[in-house]
Amino acid sequence: MGRTLFEKIAARELPADIVYEDDMVLAFRDVHPQAPVHVLVVPKKPISRIADAAPGDREILGHLLLKAAQVAASLGLEDSGYRLVLNNGRDGGESVPHLHCHVLGGRAMGWPPG
Repeated sequence: MGRTLFEKIAARELPADIVYEDDMVLAFRDVHPQAPVHVLVVPKKPISRIADAAPGDREILGHLLLKAAQVAASLGLEDSGYRLVLNNGRDGGESVPHLHCHVLGGRAMGWPPG
């Protein structure tokens, strides 16, 4: 299997509007935003989905969530609120087989999501 879209973005083979990067994660604006603010936070280590994460991935998973919150704050969402979403599998809405956390904000979010 070839590299995912997100691996190509991390390698700078594809363009993206990057809002944050460190040695473990990359955060960039979604090209098909579902909210005024829609950023994807992606681990650089290729993990296909949360169900495939291993016990050894604890550090990266914790880092991913902490950085998602940091990105949300840097984009001005801390006071108004935001939603973090992880999709797993086709029926869960997964479209790219590379774990990623959606940071959605800038509007009120309904529940259930739809």
